Amino acid sequence: MTDKIPATLLAGDGIGPEIMASVTTVLDALGAPFVWDHQSAGMGALESQGSALPDATLESIARTGLVLKGPLTTPVGKGFRSINVTLRQQFDLYANVRPTQTIVPGGRYENVDLVVIRENVEGLYAAMEHYMRVGDDPEAVAYGAGFNTRAECNRIVRFAFEYAVKNGRKKVTLVHKANILKILSGIFLHEGRRVAAEYEGRVELEERIVDACAMELVIKPENYDVLVTTNLFGDILSDLAAGLVGGLGMAPGANIGEKMAVFEAVHGSAPDIAGQGIANPLALMMAASMMLAHVGRQDLSARLDAGMKQILTTDNIRTRDLGGTATTEDVTQALLRAIH
Repeated sequence: MTDKIPATLLAGDGIGPEIMASVTTVLDALGAPFVWDHQSAGMGALESQGSALPDATLESIARTGLVLKGPLTTPVGKGFRSINVTLRQQFDLYANVRPTQTIVPGGRYENVDLVVIRENVEGLYAAMEHYMRVGDDPEAVAYGAGFNTRAECNRIVRFAFEYAVKNGRKKVTLVHKANILKILSGIFLHEGRRVAAEYEGRVELEERIVDACAMELVIKPENYDVLVTTNLFGDILSDLAAGLVGGLGMAPGANIGEKMAVFEAVHGSAPDIAGQGIANPLALMMAASMMLAHVGRQDLSARLDAGMKQILTTDNIRTRDLGGTATTEDVTQALLRAIH
């Protein structure tokens, strides 16, 4: 198992370079097989190269098919289009995988262990948005459109059921709003039922309307196992789920395509604390663990996961967002000790 694996590394904006340095230090000590091609994206790339997503970065991603990505800044309301959305659509990263598990003891919930699987390239995030002029105001009315295809609904629900089978999960919940969005969300529900029938007897099917699901997640999250849903609903529910176990500082994610995968911390670039050395690197560390498992190094992934659990639960090394006082470097050094 000494084969080296090329991978693109995007450190990101804000706290991105700090937490990425922590992660790569630990991965090197772990003996991870990755050979990094360092590229840039986001505001930093825009300022230094004139593009938020330079051609060299796109070429690297296309070549390696494997990416570890730090947080990228996306302007709100104005400015360039979300790089995350662009990458997902350009490289057909159709499945967003967001595991959520209780690790830090003493929180509000002790038994959370669920995965939100979100369709990643269609729905309302297709970004088909426009303004309509009324009188002298060229932006008087804003409107947008979304779409869901039968083929994509089939693909994402099948991904969720296959994920459940491969990972020993017992139940998949189809989350929808077909009671109101009878066509846009209805096609997802109806196609989901067709796929689920193929797994009858192996994986249980459950259906939930999205607003009821959101309520139940904060009442009894332990009732959920694998949830699969469309783009907008998945974006919201996956962040809600992260809040159950300590927030986005504990939220890794993967964007999976047929021939490519991008692993990331899903939190923002936090420019307000950038450069202070206090950022929590564990979401990106967890994403790196998912990346190791993805390339067949479950042994290294398990060691990294065990190390993170040890420093949080036994050593009580926690950053400020988790109620502690540890710095990024404190977490890095504690994890280096734990994995050896």
